[in-house]
Amino acid sequence: MDFPSSVVVGIATLLTIMLLAVVTQRLLGVRFGALRTFLAALLALGLGQSVLRPIVATVVPADGRQPPDAAALGVLLLVLMAMVLIPMALLVLAEALVPPGSVPGPLELARSVRGRLSRARRYSQITRIAVRHGLGPYLRGRGERLNDRSGKLRLAASLRAALDDGGVTFIKLGQVLSTRRDLLPAEFVEELGRLQDQVAPAPWEQIEPVLREELGGPVDEVFAAFDRTPLAAASIGQVHAARLHSGREVVVKVRRPGIEAVVGRDLEIVRRLAATLESRTRWGRSLGLCDLAEGFATAIMEELDFGVEAANMAAVSASRPARGSGDRGGSWGSGSSGGTVPVRYPAPISAMCSERVLVMERLSGRPVTAADPGQGTRLARGLLDCLLRQILIEGVFHADPHPGNLMLLDDGTLGLLDFGSVGRLDGSVRAALQRFLLAMNRQDPLGVTDALLEVVPRPEEIDEPALERAVGQFMARHLGPGLDSAQLFTDLFKIVSAYGLSIPPEVAAVFRALATLEGTLVRLSPGFNLISEARAFAGRYLSEQITPETVRDSLTQELTALVPMLRRLPRRVERIASAAEHGRFTMNVRLLADERDRRYLTGLLHQVLLTVLGATAGLMAVILLTTDGGPVLTGSTTLLHLIGYNLLMIAAILGLRVLALIFRRPRDSDVREGAR
Repeated sequence: MDFPSSVVVGIATLLTIMLLAVVTQRLLGVRFGALRTFLAALLALGLGQSVLRPIVATVVPADGRQPPDAAALGVLLLVLMAMVLIPMALLVLAEALVPPGSVPGPLELARSVRGRLSRARRYSQITRIAVRHGLGPYLRGRGERLNDRSGKLRLAASLRAALDDGGVTFIKLGQVLSTRRDLLPAEFVEELGRLQDQVAPAPWEQIEPVLREELGGPVDEVFAAFDRTPLAAASIGQVHAARLHSGREVVVKVRRPGIEAVVGRDLEIVRRLAATLESRTRWGRSLGLCDLAEGFATAIMEELDFGVEAANMAAVSASRPARGSGDRGGSWGSGSSGGTVPVRYPAPISAMCSERVLVMERLSGRPVTAADPGQGTRLARGLLDCLLRQILIEGVFHADPHPGNLMLLDDGTLGLLDFGSVGRLDGSVRAALQRFLLAMNRQDPLGVTDALLEVVPRPEEIDEPALERAVGQFMARHLGPGLDSAQLFTDLFKIVSAYGLSIPPEVAAVFRALATLEGTLVRLSPGFNLISEARAFAGRYLSEQITPETVRDSLTQELTALVPMLRRLPRRVERIASAAEHGRFTMNVRLLADERDRRYLTGLLHQVLLTVLGATAGLMAVILLTTDGGPVLTGSTTLLHLIGYNLLMIAAILGLRVLALIFRRPRDSDVREGAR
């Protein structure tokens, strides 16, 4: 064959493949990838001759005589449907066995292989660290049962050492777990609380390009002075002292270069470890480790973004009741509480903050643990007053008030730092928490139970009398005079878990913050009673919210909202009564008013109709193929047989279309659910 003929044949073949691909996709009624459809059509064209030869041989005379015109038309239709049927079957089979997206493309595959190799090396390193510290049997779910305190202490110490060796992500994970008294025994909480996120600072040669890129110029031009020796360094970032051209003293928090890649890889390992432990161990399933790992991953990714921290600082600053002058932060005043110390926090320099750099006001002071013993009670009371105001009144609160995030300022006030983790509560949750605290103050088990069921989602089946008795016993243990509140949150979470109550994330953040605060308050003032002070706060502030003025304002707002409805109500009642009196009272019910419902029902009916038509065509084909009689085309093949073969092809095409819709629909719905 010469070159022009080869070109013509090639173009004709390509056009045939494209036409076959288009017809196949239209008949299936589902959009497939262009490459997948083209390959199916190409393979069908290659297989066509070997597949069609036995089909044609059954209806074409063996002696080579031409069949009648009707038979020739039937054979042509049979061949065309068989040619279309082959790529349809291939696409449906591929859809069932290799769904779209399950096989990555070449570039994606190369990146995936590199990522897998990197994760494998890191995973191997983490596994060696765990085994070196004696945690190997526990990873396989074969660790010894810990029934004594000494065994728990040994395991807790091994876990802390392993997390410390694991690096930034695992240190952060240990710090988060150290606040979860609802999940871990006290021995683990105490041991993990010793994790310190202090590492050697990154050299200035690595930090300076980050500052130049984020601030838009050299450091010496942006700042009047900049101390290249960091004040403190942690695994995520480090803090430098600086002074603006206005003379204002600030601190500059810089994220370590490349830390996001390290954290991203480690978070993937944390997810895999959580999934492994949840599937292989009983305690992993009971704790719901996959959900915990996902929540931790979200929190640490937000902590990596200093823009989120700047927004959190601005949100807390905007919600405070007392402001400082200018843009220099503010404080939570003691108000009428008396005997408390105001709490201040730095204000961000918003114009200079970005994802990798955070510039904020500098607070001058010393670690809060260095406070004089005589100041402890006042400092603790001021900190508790500040956090309870944030949670119960303002709705924006610092979610990690551990001692490392506190300073005793030179003017005797407290400084609250590090707003990477901030919780937010809507008005309904704040109101429920207020009722919870007021009921605790009144020692009202019924009120506490009702408020608790408003805070958490109510399960379908719950034994409320038993829950009320459990709450009453809890209050008797912790609310009496002189009783210790050390196990307060542990016992509260035991009640929540025992009765199948699930705590929403925002409420869990409140309890975690209060559990962390409890340890901080005890360090500031040994013997500080969180419950009695919280009850005093309820008496001082929450009761002040219910005054004649506030009640009058609430009633005014409600009546203002109701007035338009009340004005229309008499006319509507009169219309209904008149229609009922004259026999014209009707009700209009619009079924399937939502377009999505109509579309779903239409698709379902379409699928059922295709199934019925396909089954009918298949049944008719079987009947015709088993029928003796009718015009003989050649040999033993009759016209009825030829029609039966065509009906059999039609039934197969309709059946493949239904299967394609079935295989594709679940993934489409999953995509829509994920989008919502």
